[in-house]
Amino acid sequence: MKTFDPAIPTKPSVQVIERMFALIDVLASREEAISLKEISEKTGLHPSTTHRILNDLATGRFVDRPESGSYRLGMRLLELGNLVKARLSVRDAALVPMRELHRLTQQPVNLSMRQGDEIIYVERAYSERSGMQVVRAIGGRAPLHLTSTGKLFLAADDPQRVRTYATRTGLAGHTRNSITQLSVLERELAKARQYGVARDNEELELGVRCMAAGIHDDQGKLVAGLSISAPADRLDEGWLPKLQATAQEISAALGFNGTPGFSSPVPAQGS
Repeated sequence: MKTFDPAIPTKPSVQVIERMFALIDVLASREEAISLKEISEKTGLHPSTTHRILNDLATGRFVDRPESGSYRLGMRLLELGNLVKARLSVRDAALVPMRELHRLTQQPVNLSMRQGDEIIYVERAYSERSGMQVVRAIGGRAPLHLTSTGKLFLAADDPQRVRTYATRTGLAGHTRNSITQLSVLERELAKARQYGVARDNEELELGVRCMAAGIHDDQGKLVAGLSISAPADRLDEGWLPKLQATAQEISAALGFNGTPGFSSPVPAQGS
């Protein structure tokens, strides 16, 4: 019986994807733009096939056409590469501090990043003893306005971008506590800007509350959020200084040497 060896690359099951990979590899082998003729020769693909696939890749910005008949790798690959790089470096810096914060709180600790109008969960430290009924999987997504980390990212946006987000998403709710009105969201974001932390009061899932603090990179940019999730009746405000200190520790590991924008004391949820 054949066994799978991860060290041996497998071929894509769709031929056009295999050809697309071949074209991208050729483009990656050279810094300057390459002519359609040369790309066709190097891949062994017919010029018309090469032209068609490259044009499709150009539509998605995976390939650029600096001039007619020549191609090079596009900016979309750079954007995606930077996203993966940031995600990996933040995760590496966060793993040990997250586990220590979980040890102190005995509740799930989440690392999340923004992707468009959602946050994506990239790492989690938790145990079965936490008592949580719902644990979101790594790779899971949630709307920005319904999550504590998402609110941090919205708070970092200017007011017009927040209004555009509200129009685009309709501020759809998931529970009876969800914020679905722009005026209420704006007040919530103002508190997040003032104190540098944000909360989710059973807005994404009934029975679950969260608090989040921001993680910044060496340029001072908000790149991720660190949050503690707990059953609604068990979220302890005493965890907040530990959460903030852990977020600052991770930020320092990324090269951030500033001071996050929060003041003390931080009001509890609902105040």
